[in-house]
Amino acid sequence: MADEATAQAKAWLAGFEAALARGDTAAAGACFGGDGMWRDLVAFTWNIVTLEGPDAIAAMLGEVLARLRPVGFTLRETATVEGDVTAAWFDFETAVARGRGHVRLKGGKAWTFFTAMRELKGHEERSGPTREEGVIHGAVKGGRQTWLERREAIEANLGGSEQPFVLIVGGGQGGIGLGARLERLGVPSLIVDRLPRAGDAWRNRYKSLCLHDAVWYDHLPYMPFPAHWPVYTPKDKMGDWLEMYVRIMELNFWTSTTCRAARYDAAAGRWEVDVDRDGTKVTLRPHHIVLATGMSGVPEMPQIKGAETFAGRQHHSSAHPGGPGWEGKTCIVVGANNSAHDIAVDLWEYGAAVTMLQRSSTMVARASMLRRNGDAGLYSEQAVARGVDVDTADLTMASMPYKLLPDVQRVVTERLQRDDAAFYDRLRAVGFKLDFGDDGSGLSQKYLRRGSGYYIDVGGSDLVASGDIGLRSGVDIAEIRPHSVVLSSGEELPADLIVYATGYGSMTGWAAALISPEVADKVGKCWGLGSDTNKDPGPWEGELRNMWKPTQQDGLWFHGGNLAQSRHYSRYLALQLKARFEGIPTPVHGLAPVHHAR
Repeated sequence: MADEATAQAKAWLAGFEAALARGDTAAAGACFGGDGMWRDLVAFTWNIVTLEGPDAIAAMLGEVLARLRPVGFTLRETATVEGDVTAAWFDFETAVARGRGHVRLKGGKAWTFFTAMRELKGHEERSGPTREEGVIHGAVKGGRQTWLERREAIEANLGGSEQPFVLIVGGGQGGIGLGARLERLGVPSLIVDRLPRAGDAWRNRYKSLCLHDAVWYDHLPYMPFPAHWPVYTPKDKMGDWLEMYVRIMELNFWTSTTCRAARYDAAAGRWEVDVDRDGTKVTLRPHHIVLATGMSGVPEMPQIKGAETFAGRQHHSSAHPGGPGWEGKTCIVVGANNSAHDIAVDLWEYGAAVTMLQRSSTMVARASMLRRNGDAGLYSEQAVARGVDVDTADLTMASMPYKLLPDVQRVVTERLQRDDAAFYDRLRAVGFKLDFGDDGSGLSQKYLRRGSGYYIDVGGSDLVASGDIGLRSGVDIAEIRPHSVVLSSGEELPADLIVYATGYGSMTGWAAALISPEVADKVGKCWGLGSDTNKDPGPWEGELRNMWKPTQQDGLWFHGGNLAQSRHYSRYLALQLKARFEGIPTPVHGLAPVHHAR
């Protein structure tokens, strides 16, 4: 069976490559089934796109073939068979890059086809056998520059005589991981963050915060967590890891630095960015700005009648310092997603009386169940034992077009509901409103579509089900009084503290604040599945909007997502920026023409 599948995959790749070699785009498109899809990460399109159907695929190839000259489609390993699908990994090359791909065949035609750029020819990262010597042996007339002297010179000149090619705004795991990729590629970059230390974005959150994703999913580029690392990383441990990472990876990182304004000079192909560096104004002139502020924008604070009269304290969840000091106090948490549950538990642990206001239904999945269901998957101890490294896991996840994921996730979600039925019954019994996604596709699709609407349960649900944390469902705050809140149901609850776990706006909100509302409008929506313009082809089609790829504003990029997404997609964003740094032509398929000057 394996030999037959491998022969089938080899034959398909050979036929596809032959069609490409003779420039027969129609024949290449005909290698795909009527519902065939091609997902490309930068390798063919200098973009992150999914093409649907033979006609769209042929049209793209007609645009890029003469320039790219793709060759060398070679299987990496034996093909596999699952049901009626034959799957295989392969390598390939283009005129400027080397790539890796994956194909799933049904009935001899491609059902899914995936291509990802891995490195630019002539601009490979130096590692392993090609690593730097680190020292010049022998005598050096006039003395040699030590590693420390070189680092001190870079830091002294950066922002003055030496301008970064890329300015990364935001020093969390996303910005730091991208900075590491650019450093390894030799692209001058600078990360700026408003907080005093790298990792403070984690340290400054409420005391009990831990990652909800398991350790196997959360590695940073180049430097995986050691084998003794806990399954769920505490926030302060994560902060220390990021601070250490910045030093070990030799990243240019300015702390206590706030970006005030940015202006793009189209003629010069670069930005002017005013920053406040610990009280000193500095003007930076990068060619590219990457907003690495997570997947979220500005915190959303509801406007509620009487809020200004409240005698207690009220703040957004992003500003919540923790439970200490609220012992014996009455606290209201508005919202019922991850942050709301975490903060409610934190306050309860410190002796506060807590009531959660659930305004709309929530998808809940226990972390223990997610881990159990995933133990045989791509990110687990078992996967590591099978030799599935994190890079292979990332590529495997990326090889499935987003449009096909709901069908896969519905099966997982149905199993979750069945296996954890007693848990869900307990929540329903106290009035907690559950959902499992608009189409039953569960947590991951909520994350991709909205970035909200779910809770990965690490203990909060038991407290809600037992009544230790109070619950009011299907209500919101209608009015705030000096010592209480009046709900939309008419009920009045006493309150000393109100925490608004009400989410965030789009990442383009940061672009509006830093650059202008006009630029934010031009870029369009950020995050969520759809097109990169305001004319969506459908609610869940396409790619994540404007993430890790060119936008309608030249020189402006968005980078974020969870740790796994930040790790994986930082590679493709870094390669796009490296190509521009080296002056390699990067005509972008699927985007209105924009000027990409160095």
